[in-house]
Amino acid sequence: MLKETLTIDLVTTELAGRDKNEIIKSMLDLVCNSGKVKDPAAALKAVLDHEAVMSTGMENGIAIPHAKTDAVDELVAAVGVSKRKIDFENLDRKPAQIFIMTLSPMHGTGPHVQFLADISRLLKEASIRKQILKAKTDEELLAILTS
Repeated sequence: MLKETLTIDLVTTELAGRDKNEIIKSMLDLVCNSGKVKDPAAALKAVLDHEAVMSTGMENGIAIPHAKTDAVDELVAAVGVSKRKIDFENLDRKPAQIFIMTLSPMHGTGPHVQFLADISRLLKEASIRKQILKAKTDEELLAILTS
């Protein structure tokens, strides 16, 4: 699922942002590069609304801001790495540096669940997380995520 979903324009080793909201906006810009987001403002509102209800900061320096929205017709996902450590209200109270954003249509969960399962399995490995943080180029990052 990662190979089908992630392309070079949907990953970055240089994610901009100093706080949670700036990171979310930068991730949304990345997702909008796909051309699959019909209404960026609605997509942003959906992600921020979801985040207000429940933080998507996980453990091990990972956050997965996501939402279901009518702004997309199919799953769109992006992965960004921040040089800064960002407080994302993570479960383990540690800052995040690896960010995965998914937007999926309001109806249907198959691709969304499959993508999250695949990325979670990958990120469970400490060695993979280290490689992701050390990636120097977007091409290198994409190769780690899709190999």
